[in-house]
Amino acid sequence: MGLEATPSGERVHIGFFGVRNAGKSSVVNAVTGQDLAVVSNVAGTTTDPVSKAMELLPLGPVVVVDTPGIDDEGGLGELRVRKARQALRRCDVAVLVVDVARGLTDADRMLLNEFAVRKLPHVVALNKADLLADGQEVELAQNEVLVSAREGTGIFELKERLGALAASSGHRRLLVSDLLEEGDLVVLVCPIDASAPKGRLILPQQLVMRDVIDAHASALVCQPEELRGLLASLVRSPRIVITDSQAFGRVAAMVPEGVPLTSFSILMARYKGSLDALVRGAQALASLSDKSRVLISEGCTHHRQCEDIGTVKMPTWIRAYAGADPTFEFTSGGEFPDDPSAYDLVVHCGGCMLNEREMAHRMAACQAAGVPMVNYGVAIAQMHGILARSLEPFA
Repeated sequence: MGLEATPSGERVHIGFFGVRNAGKSSVVNAVTGQDLAVVSNVAGTTTDPVSKAMELLPLGPVVVVDTPGIDDEGGLGELRVRKARQALRRCDVAVLVVDVARGLTDADRMLLNEFAVRKLPHVVALNKADLLADGQEVELAQNEVLVSAREGTGIFELKERLGALAASSGHRRLLVSDLLEEGDLVVLVCPIDASAPKGRLILPQQLVMRDVIDAHASALVCQPEELRGLLASLVRSPRIVITDSQAFGRVAAMVPEGVPLTSFSILMARYKGSLDALVRGAQALASLSDKSRVLISEGCTHHRQCEDIGTVKMPTWIRAYAGADPTFEFTSGGEFPDDPSAYDLVVHCGGCMLNEREMAHRMAACQAAGVPMVNYGVAIAQMHGILARSLEPFA
């Protein structure tokens, strides 16, 4: 997978925040070298967060997010501010753009406090340095940089700061390579049905396949119908079999007990750092009643099909497993309740299109509300009675 194809969930997200007319959009354009954002002297020109996936040296593949002014007013302004705060949830690094002549406002200080609470690496860009009087000096704090978006001064230093912050904001996440040794054989079971994308594999399958290759192991890929014959033809047992969640039951019946078995969705849960909590959340499936409310949430937006897993298959499986008919509600993309306390259970997709910070926010929101959360793969394994086996590779 080339850098130009790096999915959004795997890119560093850099958010630009500040009050209206501080020059956020001008700084964004100067940093990216593109007219990514509309620039105007009229306060409040940016009305919704604008995201752009791109290559940004020295960082590499990133998503740049330009947000509305955090001090916007009125009914529509409050909606814009809410959208800006939602964008904050998914940022790995933040830039607070401040008009150097005006200095920090109360809204800026509120943002800095939020950065601190979220432990979000950030830098303060003091913009409009070109408007300072000749010889006027500005005393800079350690995390501040003086820039002029109009003249381009200080932009190189700002990008260098962003690169350093981005490098310090992440940690090595585990997908499957830590379970493998050089020369191991891995079998990937990838069903191709009406919900499969035409001409390609879904993102978790791509990520796992690449991780197997990076571990200097080998991957064999098949559909469930070919699995039995494939396993019988092997001269040595695979190190692990990884399957799509929807084929868990069929695949488990074919894979010998001595061969580790798990799913792409469970690997993604571990990759996002939340597997333990999701396994605990799976216990709530059995206690649902007719009065329960269940939120099914997906991180991406896609065309719903007749056998859609989120809106059709998952509710059907849950009703059968719980022996009840709870009420189901659905969200997708960036929509997720800040307070999910109205629900008895949240069932989430694997989160492959969401970055780690956004998934962590959703998990934390559920934890704060006392609402259990489980993802598709863990839920399916639990409902098929094979969750314990699917977790054995992570002893």
